[in-house]
This record gives sequence, structure tokens and C-alpha cells, in this order.
Amino acid sequence: MSLEEARQKGWDELDIILITGDAYVDHSGFGTAIIGRVLEHAGFRVGVIAQPDWTSKDAFEVLGKPRLFFSVSAGNADSLVNNYTPLLYKRESDMYSPGGQPGLRPDRAVIAYANRLRQAYPDIPIVAGGIEASLRRFAEFDYLSNDVRQSVLADAPVDLIVYGMGELQIKEIAARMNSGEKISEIRDISGTVWKMPVREWKNIKNQTENDSKSEMNDSKSEMNESKSEPGYESKREAEHESEYSKSLKSDSYIELPSFSEVSENKEQYARAFKIIYENQNPVSGKKLVQPHPKTVIIQNPPMRELTEAEMDEVYELPYLRLEHPSYEEGVPGLDVVKNSITSHRGCFGGCSFCAITQHQGRAISNRSEESIIREAETIIDSPDFNGIINGIGGPSANMYGMSCPTWEKKGACTHKNCLVPTVCPSLNSSHDRLLKLLKTLREMPDVRKVLTGYGVRFDLAIQDDGYLETLCQYHVGGQLKVAPEHFCDNVTAAMRKPNRAAFEKFEKKFKEVNKDLGLKQFLVTFQISGHPGCTMENAVEMAEYIRDNNRYTEQVQDFTPTPMTISTCMFHTGLDPFTMEEIYVPVTRTEKKMQRVLLQFRNPDNREMIQKALETAGREDLIGSGPHCLVPASRNRYNNYY
Repeated sequence: MSLEEARQKGWDELDIILITGDAYVDHSGFGTAIIGRVLEHAGFRVGVIAQPDWTSKDAFEVLGKPRLFFSVSAGNADSLVNNYTPLLYKRESDMYSPGGQPGLRPDRAVIAYANRLRQAYPDIPIVAGGIEASLRRFAEFDYLSNDVRQSVLADAPVDLIVYGMGELQIKEIAARMNSGEKISEIRDISGTVWKMPVREWKNIKNQTENDSKSEMNDSKSEMNESKSEPGYESKREAEHESEYSKSLKSDSYIELPSFSEVSENKEQYARAFKIIYENQNPVSGKKLVQPHPKTVIIQNPPMRELTEAEMDEVYELPYLRLEHPSYEEGVPGLDVVKNSITSHRGCFGGCSFCAITQHQGRAISNRSEESIIREAETIIDSPDFNGIINGIGGPSANMYGMSCPTWEKKGACTHKNCLVPTVCPSLNSSHDRLLKLLKTLREMPDVRKVLTGYGVRFDLAIQDDGYLETLCQYHVGGQLKVAPEHFCDNVTAAMRKPNRAAFEKFEKKFKEVNKDLGLKQFLVTFQISGHPGCTMENAVEMAEYIRDNNRYTEQVQDFTPTPMTISTCMFHTGLDPFTMEEIYVPVTRTEKKMQRVLLQFRNPDNREMIQKALETAGREDLIGSGPHCLVPASRNRYNNYY
């Protein structure tokens, strides 16, 4: 992170410099640390500029000019999600900054950083990666501006985007540039997005149309000339063309509705989203092209998942598992992951409000048991280890070792969900491999507890009584956090989550198992308010269900339209992108507030807003002192509530 540190390693220059919106934490829970260690392991000299002052180019010059390229990332979270609450208030803290200090990263960090880099070093290539660049790679609805913005590749002076999990892509980019290739020539790596001039795209389209006409004419005329004879190739094919133009002609690609179309027409936006979603499959995904006013965005098919051996290698690189020593205060985000272990990547849950499918994919990539145990030994040997491994999992807690026979040859299905409305019979949903791993971990010396933490997929858990019993007996610390998200079936259907009956079945089993074990343990449920499909009537129904079943919790998240999710597409368009049917969307700030407070009806601070919500829904019967009322009548009933 400084030239002095580089000199201590015997480096007189850096090959690659990573710019990140997070504080630098050398732990595999932080994307910049993974990319840096992967590149270092491949033989490259890597520097990191963490949370630079984006108001001046000076902060981007502290490590000098890299020999190969800069890489830019907003950090572990999209900068707008990181900086703003669901109601677009500025957040008061940042878990990825020293001491939780807010305001150390700009809005739309990838664009801000790239602009300053281009000022400082006009000729040095810039590669963008991380969650922000990955999920804003096409024209995308932007919640802060309440508008559709261009691809970040069109808005920022970036040469290439790495999307998805980027280890394989970044290594290949670095190796090819190290061998002398220019960044403008690197147009064929899976899991990357690049751009070409509008004029060149028009030439390609015109030539493709001419080729189609020529092929039709050729098929009608019975040509006797042998294809093996010299001179068969047409003059057109002998013309000088860029390599990526040839590639685009020979490959199968889909042209998406243009930026102009998706920004002006919500049906076109929904149509484009569906095509993008259905081509996030490394096996069957096609190249996607989206014209913008001043450039054309081309996405290559997704990169394949890491093999088990590759996953082991990535997570066993020599991370120090600490914040950089230059920080006087700790980084709160490290506390969350320091004593946890990543066992797998990917999630086949397919929740509408989650972008993991678009970033990590639906197929599960596993680490070996041996690799996970070695990381556990490293944690145990830490001087501050308290005997508790506080998490083992990935995007979910209980998909480790699960697989589907279609993944290897066809990739994950694009026409159906693996878990909703029921668990697909083709899916190997056995918890056996996970149970074996958990047993080994909890029996390790000096380990008092291995907690599961948040992320148990309960519709999978109820498939396996052995897993649920083991979970309750050994891996729950009094409370198990699960996320039914909603209790109205029409809303859970829009969310692509299990319905109410599935949750109630799990809840019943959870209580029975704990009773048999003689344990007092409780479920803490997470809910989302204001999700597309949820009407005020649904919000009231939710409140009544919570009241009647004692499911009250403060763990309520107001729906936030984050980039490249099904739910965000619904929020913006009012359409289900897969059926093109209209769906109700609570869009006003007032209604979103009312839906949220209904789920928190016991909070006295919410009383007046709850009363307003019930009046709006025509449910004044729930206002008063009766046993079924949600809120007492306010003396100032007709005052301004918001």
C-alpha cells in the first residue's frame, strides 16, 4: 500500500495496482484481497490504493504508474447500497471503513475512480471489477436517480469489465498483457465485457446481413467449385478486419434492446432483463450486445466456475486475516467474517431480490473438506481465537456439496427454479457431505462451537431430518436466523421464496426437534417490506399473521432496488419479466414507510404512521383497544402523519 512496502519486498515498480472503495483487509472475505493474492501468486507485483480521495488525482499517484494496468472496484458492496438506506438517507456508518467511518467512498465509485485515474495516467489501461461494475455492466435502473443509466462501461473511461467471480479472468488478462498484448486486443475472455465504436458495429451488422443474403443465393445456385480449391474464400473474408470483429461474426450473439429503447420503454427493459438473466450460464450462455448512443457494449459468455482444486488454492493463499497496520481503528466488516469459513460459492435459490445468480451463478462450487479443515486450523491458532467458529457456508449455509446432473453438460436450468415452488427431484439435495464436515469441525481441539449463523435455506432443511437435528443440537446458539421474507403467498411467489406452508412446516419441525433434545431455542425471522407484488392489504395481512403467531421481530428490511435483480426489474417496469404480466409495485416513499411500520406495529414510535396505514387500507377495525387491534387510537388522529 506504499512505495516503502514495495521496496521492502525488493520491488522497484508495480505490475498492477488495485483501487478499492473498502479499507484494505487481507482476508478472503474481501474481494480486493482475493484478487491481489491471486495475482501475487501468479507472479505479479501488486499494489493497493484503498479508499483514495476521489476529489483529486494526487491520491491515485501514490504508488506510481503500474507496468500493466489499474484495476478499479467499489469494494465489497455497490457504492450506492453502501452509502444510502432504502429510503435514500445517507448511512451513518460504513462497515468496510476504519472505525465504521462513513463518507470515505464516492457514489458510483467505479466511475469516480476511473475518471481520476484517466486524469493522472491517460495511457494506462483500466480494468473494472467487483460487485458494482459486475452488476452495472448493462443499462440498468438506478434507484438514486430514479432513472435508467448507461452501462458503467459507457459512463466511465474503463477498457474492460470483469464480471462475476474474477480470479480466472484477471489472471488471463494479466498474463496476456504481460506477454505483450494490448488491452484493446483482449476481446475473447469469458466473464468480461468490452466495447466497440458504433461505426464498427454498424459495419458488422451490415456485413452480417449481406452474408446472409449471399448464403441464401449460394444455396439456390448449385455451386460446383470445391471448397478445398485455392481462391474459394471470398474477397470479403480476405479484407483486413479486427480480430474481435471476426469473432463477433463467427460467434452466436444476441442483440439486446438498445440503451435508448430500454430507457424509454419499460417493456423493452423487461425484455432485455429476461435475455440477460437467461444467458448467465457458462455452458449455454451466448454473447450479448447492447448498443448505446456513443458505444456498443459486448458481454462475452460467463466464465466457468472454479474447480474444487482451484477453490482450495484461492482460499489457502497466505492471507494475514487482518486490517492493514496503517489503520488506527479496526474495520467492522472484518469482525463479521474473521472467524468464519467460506465452504462454497453459488446459490440455486434464485430469490428475486438477490443478485447472486447474476454474480456467482446458480451452480455450486465447493472447496474440499481438507482445505476447509486447514483454514479452521489457522483460525484456531490465532492468538485471539475464542473457541467459536461463527460461520461455515457461502451465500447459503446449507448448499455445500449439493449438485445437479445437468450443471456439467447444460449448466443450471434457465426455464425453472431449483427450489420454488418445490425442490426439483433432479437436484441432489443431500446434506451428508455438510454433516460430515460439521462433525469434523466441531470435534477439533479448542473448538467450543461451530455456529451456522444466518443463511439456512429452510426448504432444503426440511428435506433432511438428520440435518435439522444436528443443526439444533450443535450449531445453533439459542437463536436460528431464517428468512421467510413474507407470509403472503402471492408475495413469496413474486420473491421466488417458499410459501407460508413451507415455513410453517419447518417451524413445526424445529420446535419438535428442540423439544426432543430438551433445548430452548428460537427462530428469528427476517422480513422484507414493500416488495413488488405486496399491496397494502398484503402488508396488513402480514401484520395480522405476525400478531396471531407471535412472529414479531424488528428484523425488517425495506425493499431496496439493487442492480440486476428480478425484483428491481419489477420495481421499475411494473412487469414480471418472464411472463410480461403486470405486478403491483409500492413505489412512493409514504407507502413504503407504511408497509414497513405495519410489520413493526409494536414499536410505539410508529403508532401514528400505522394508524394512517390502516386507514389507507380500509382497516380501521384494527385501530383501538380490542384484542385484535394492532395500534391504539391516536388523540391526534387526523394530524399530519408524515
